[in-house]
Amino acid sequence: MPTRPSKELETFPNPMPERDYTIHVDVPEFTCVCPKTGQPDFATIAIAYVPDKACVELKSLKLYMWSYRDEGAFHEAVTNRILDDLVEACAPRFMRITGKFNVRGGIYTTVVAEHRAKGWQPPMPVQLP
Repeated sequence: MPTRPSKELETFPNPMPERDYTIHVDVPEFTCVCPKTGQPDFATIAIAYVPDKACVELKSLKLYMWSYRDEGAFHEAVTNRILDDLVEACAPRFMRITGKFNVRGGIYTTVVAEHRAKGWQPPMPVQLP
């Protein structure tokens, strides 16, 4: 049976929940539709997150991203909706979604939205010589 777009995000248990570490996922072929003109919008969606108890399963993420292909959405709204849906699915310690949208009317748009779990503090960066 062929795969189809889906808004259902699956997760799996974090294999190292006792450690803060960052997962980076790039989605270079994200598409949605301009709600004003109906023309396609193309973007790279970058996801960076520190998981807590669960991680996002990548095939379900691919199908989730595909589900936006025919939806009308402003760049700001779709970036924030992706963040909300991913946070609801996996409840990360921290998550940042960056939407880098290709040119529309001579303008490139980048939207960054973040979530931080209550009480979570990022570790201090290590400076190596």
